[in-house]
Amino acid sequence: MAGSSHGHTPAAWTGVIIAFIGFCVAGTFMVMAQPAGFWAGMGVVLVGGVVGGVMRLMGMGQQHSSHPVPARAES
Repeated sequence: MAGSSHGHTPAAWTGVIIAFIGFCVAGTFMVMAQPAGFWAGMGVVLVGGVVGGVMRLMGMGQQHSSHPVPARAES
């Protein structure tokens, strides 16, 4: 994966950061036994996926290359 720049895009970073914040919020409210806050955090996780997908469609995601990934050398 190091040669393909997998996940090194603004869309990927933004989606993951938003989802991480949502998981933190959901985890905090789970410990506090507050179901509404937990589900709000899970909603933020879904928003992270949507934002990342929209940014990818806007051209900020991984660009498809026409060349194949080089094969690994056998040891």
